[in-house]
Amino acid sequence: MQNQTQYTPSVGSGQGEIGVNGDTAGNEDDDKNATTEQRTARKWSRRRFLTGMAAGVGLLAAGCGADDPTPTATPTKTALPAIGGTPTAAVYQQHLPIVQSQLASPLVEPTLTPTPPKTAAATPVPPTATPVATPFPPGPPSKLGLFVSRNDPQLFELLATGGVAVVKTLELDVNFARQIKDTSPRTKLIGRIDLPQLHLESMDPAGAARDFVNALLIYADDGRRRDTFDGWEAYNEPVPGTSDEMAKLADFEAERVRLLAERGIRSVIGNFGTGQPPLEMWERFLPALHAAKQHDGWLGLHEYSAPTIYHLSTRDGVGRYPGVTPGDTGWLTLRYRQVYNQILRPAGLEIPLVMTEMGVDGLVSNRPGPANARGWTDFQDYWAQNGYGLWGPGAYVEQLVWYDQAMQQDAYVIGGTIYALAASQGWHSYEISGAVTQVLKQYLAVHAGA
Repeated sequence: MQNQTQYTPSVGSGQGEIGVNGDTAGNEDDDKNATTEQRTARKWSRRRFLTGMAAGVGLLAAGCGADDPTPTATPTKTALPAIGGTPTAAVYQQHLPIVQSQLASPLVEPTLTPTPPKTAAATPVPPTATPVATPFPPGPPSKLGLFVSRNDPQLFELLATGGVAVVKTLELDVNFARQIKDTSPRTKLIGRIDLPQLHLESMDPAGAARDFVNALLIYADDGRRRDTFDGWEAYNEPVPGTSDEMAKLADFEAERVRLLAERGIRSVIGNFGTGQPPLEMWERFLPALHAAKQHDGWLGLHEYSAPTIYHLSTRDGVGRYPGVTPGDTGWLTLRYRQVYNQILRPAGLEIPLVMTEMGVDGLVSNRPGPANARGWTDFQDYWAQNGYGLWGPGAYVEQLVWYDQAMQQDAYVIGGTIYALAASQGWHSYEISGAVTQVLKQYLAVHAGA
């Protein structure tokens, strides 16, 4: 998890309780070897980009809430501007319980600013008691998945539901991978090895691809991992600063796709951070997408928002149960629809997509909510005060289910991995073990795949 743009948002409203019992994967190795000037100038991963980027109907009503009053006014907003460049015209209305204000702020050109160094977050304190909960009703197979940094027994509780679409992991132990597949054969498994970030300005694409493949094959070419891993990422959240650097990244990805395909190994390309890359730069990435299509590759993207997962989408400001339609899109979450509808599909490149990280991430600047909040646990009071549910774990799962419903509407989406179960050190405010896992377990059990 690393970077995002500068927009001015709104929040919705509603009241009530949830119903059910019950750090993005940090690219910590990112930019360690870069100079201060390089880091400040343009080496921003998803997380660094996040701080610079402020930028269906009746969802879960039957399963998640009780006695939710209707907001006193219905927020309105214009459609997001079409791709082709800069979002310039969308107007958002802010609506909060009791007090209403009409703040019209145009979307502005995305700008990148460095994020201050991260410090380890305190481990969240679980609620003293689990609320009595109303189960989620049955529905179509879920596309929700999990980012797992290491082996954790709760992963297998969730896999046993049959509802986990995909798992991404940094834990490459062969027995761990085998147990994932034995527990849930339908679950796709994606791996990533831990490497320093690319320096695109000085990279030789072909040489870098060979170096990466040689490092990866130590793991991926092992017969036991061939039987369990469905795809492999390369570098986490690369951030090309120019069109020439995007072209280099595309050449690197295309070459490593071909080299791995020769060994029968699938690549997951891109894995761009939230809000990345600028939409106008996708044309320079098409060679990588052509190679992925030719060799059965997948595209990876990261999508987060805050203070809710709806922020800066076309459903922002609608309230706790905003619903979602195939026409909804966004600048942070649901941004993938802009990329597919306006770039990939017209080019004949609608390849399978995995959100290799997703969820709520407070590293979006100029947003509502607590200024220093990071992971979902930091937003629980905000959600309670603004009508998104009085119990944080349930409120978070409701938002994840909204995103799941969107993914279900797009056949090309394999799934999206929630960051994180068994989160890495320093990212504890994103941790979904415990109460969130129990709520999610009930939802996945009634949304299992065939």
